[in-house]
Amino acid sequence: MATLNDRLDSFRIYKLACQLFDDFWNDSETMGKDYRGRELVKQQVRSLDSICANIEEGYGRGFGKELPQHLRIARGEARESRGRYKRLRYLLSIEIIAKRLATLDHIIGGLTNTVDTITNKRGNE
Repeated sequence: MATLNDRLDSFRIYKLACQLFDDFWNDSETMGKDYRGRELVKQQVRSLDSICANIEEGYGRGFGKELPQHLRIARGEARESRGRYKRLRYLLSIEIIAKRLATLDHIIGGLTNTVDTITNKRGNE
């Protein structure tokens, strides 16, 4: 039987969200050089961290009703992060923005599919 950590570590959307947070760490160096960027960095670090944290909390609470709820919250945080990356276009290269938006689109889609799968499976039980 797999442990909780094994299941979470095999959830590719979670791994992608953690990688995005790491990528943001590098992005924040560039953004932090501008006073406006520093304010956005503070908010972006919270929303990107919250994506990972809500997935972790959902998995930590087991596979009951709370998992889809936490995944929905993570999806909302991903949408917030996506919008903020669009607004950061003045401080980051278009290539970085495009890459981060594509990653967030993948995370949002993966979370949506996972919630739908869990919800539909429960409806059929």
